Amino acid sequence: MDVDAVVLDIDGVLVDVADSYRRAIVESVDRVYGRTVDDAAVQQFKNAGGFNNDWELTYAAALFVLARESGLDADVTAFTDAIAARGGGLDAAEAVVRDASVADDAVFERWDTDRLHDVFQALYLGTDRYRELEGGDPPFEAPGYIHDEPVLADRETIPDLTDRFAVGVLTGRPAAEATIALSRVNLSVPDAHRFTMDDWAEGKPHPRALMTLADRLDADRVAFAGDTLDDVRTAVNAAEADDRTFHGIGVLTGGLTGESGRRAFEDAGAATVVDTVNDLPALLE
Repeated sequence: MDVDAVVLDIDGVLVDVADSYRRAIVESVDRVYGRTVDDAAVQQFKNAGGFNNDWELTYAAALFVLARESGLDADVTAFTDAIAARGGGLDAAEAVVRDASVADDAVFERWDTDRLHDVFQALYLGTDRYRELEGGDPPFEAPGYIHDEPVLADRETIPDLTDRFAVGVLTGRPAAEATIALSRVNLSVPDAHRFTMDDWAEGKPHPRALMTLADRLDADRVAFAGDTLDDVRTAVNAAEADDRTFHGIGVLTGGLTGESGRRAFEDAGAATVVDTVNDLPALLE
């Protein structure tokens, strides 16, 4: 694959977040409402699209739990399919609940996104980092799942990519949390060469951030490697909106794995699918 720039997602590509972000989603809903969804359901929300922000995925999962308690006659597959049919994301999840035959006033009265956010951040960051990044005391003491993120990139992978290509980062993490993860994988990029949650409102799969990175990296042929369907859709959307070439590369170290994950990426328009980020250097030229 002939490219002159590589853009990398962080979660599920450079670091494994199964026991950090994804665990925080499941446990936040449980702590607040005493019921929750499982890991497979989290992936179904991701596949529905529009949940690049894990806080919003947490809020949507909580909506599902509350709606089920109020009489929603749908399992998580039907719920996330309905979200996908409405374009994905939190607004779509709210619309699904409002359109369902449930007591939605009671659902939304109990739906406390501020509390969910605080619990999520306490679980993920831990006590010390919560005080540092959130500017106050957490709702409870916790060690922080941020410390449970194995590095997925081999030691030689990052230098190989940065020596040969212009490299950028496009992630749904907040900027401070992106900096922590990038330091762990020894990837340093200028602020202008990365987009985080704090840098744009649209989120993936909107192509603006990827197209802007192509401008800033002075690139005509860009490979974007990510672990979700929205990552691939971002590249597809950029290619449709721009005269430059954008290749979406699915990486099978996130929630999508095996042959089923490979097929899902291909169906979403992936140019290719790799087992890990460590396959990129041999793929790209």
